[in-house]
Amino acid sequence: MRVMKWSMIALAVAAGTSQLAVASSQEESKGFVEDSTLNVKTRAMYMNRDYKHGAGNIATPFTASGYKSGYREDSGASLLGTFESGFTQGTVGVGVDVIAMGSVRFDGGEGRQGNGLFRSDSDGKPEDSQGKAGAAAKFRISDTVLKVGDQFVASPVFATDDSRLLPELARGTLITSKEIKGLELSAGRFTSLSSQTGMGHDSINGKHTPGLTSANIAGATYAFTDNFTGTIAASDVEDYFKKQYVNLNLTVPVDDKQSLNFDFNAYRTKDQGEALYGEQDNKIWSLAAAYSLEGHKFTVAYQRNSGDTGYNYGVDGNGTIFVANSIQISDFVGQEEKSWQARYDLNMSSYGVPGLSFMTRYVYGDNIETAAGEGKEHEWNLESKYVLQEGPAKDLSFRVRYAVYRSNEAYSGYSADLNDLRLIVEYPLSIL
Repeated sequence: MRVMKWSMIALAVAAGTSQLAVASSQEESKGFVEDSTLNVKTRAMYMNRDYKHGAGNIATPFTASGYKSGYREDSGASLLGTFESGFTQGTVGVGVDVIAMGSVRFDGGEGRQGNGLFRSDSDGKPEDSQGKAGAAAKFRISDTVLKVGDQFVASPVFATDDSRLLPELARGTLITSKEIKGLELSAGRFTSLSSQTGMGHDSINGKHTPGLTSANIAGATYAFTDNFTGTIAASDVEDYFKKQYVNLNLTVPVDDKQSLNFDFNAYRTKDQGEALYGEQDNKIWSLAAAYSLEGHKFTVAYQRNSGDTGYNYGVDGNGTIFVANSIQISDFVGQEEKSWQARYDLNMSSYGVPGLSFMTRYVYGDNIETAAGEGKEHEWNLESKYVLQEGPAKDLSFRVRYAVYRSNEAYSGYSADLNDLRLIVEYPLSIL
């Protein structure tokens, strides 16, 4: 599940266009070595899910016959290293990116695994460690970059997920162009996607199931002003579905302490070819409005599904869900579902504690069409994070996430009732 996306792409483009383009990125290249960066991120994570009303864990050889434990608990640590070279000088710049990652298990096994932190071996036992690596060649002309190989992707129609110990990793080709001020264009083709626990290049759907065939994507983001941006994107995932996406994001400053923000997102999905995910016929949209006052932010959101199915994703990346009510456990994407959200954020910098933040939100959904009648669900989230602001451990962060999810009997097939707790410690280190 993903937290609310406040137009990450739009914000990135707005930031990138805040300065006058005097020279192209390639003209300003200092060289392959001179512009190189090496970053290492360490993440430790503890996660448990307490299932209610007799709901069970995955069946393993460690559970008694016919019995499933209702409690999942995992913990471990991961290391993610990313080397990004600069580009060689000249009309066409050439570079390379290298990604290496690995994780080790502290605890979580013998019937308690299943949180998506570690894969299980052929005997059903969680792996003690896992790792994978990838590389990509890249080429740049002016302000246009072509990358071929393994990479992380953040398109609304194809997005790799990083909500566990290790991120998903895509393999393919992506071209990104920023030749026109305020406009970012992208197009790509991806042929494999590894899951967060899958070490193979085509493991997104798990073992013994068809993986990603191919995904062709395209998108455009334009900053009409510093405060108003729009994005359109589309994908064609062979033998699965086609998707179209649109986003509009508007910020209205009231004064130097107050502002309003409006964020609209919408998808259209239709199955195609062999329809390996089954029938897909869905339209989903969301509208969020936020009022910010110094360190406080109050948000309300409405989300609506329509069509013969709910919204589906996964083979195109488990991050491909840029709508307001996609939160810690549920995305509120059932067939014909309507959902409402109320959210409050507090940034303690305004009260003399920089780096400390709190968030709470509640989402309620109903009108879900199921064979058993009207489905209903609701979820409450509570989150706190602290980031060290200075000293030898600057940027070290501590994060607590807690969720309570409940649904009625008609919709219990989506997810059993559960309480979810995650403790996350991260330390990013810039070496070059």
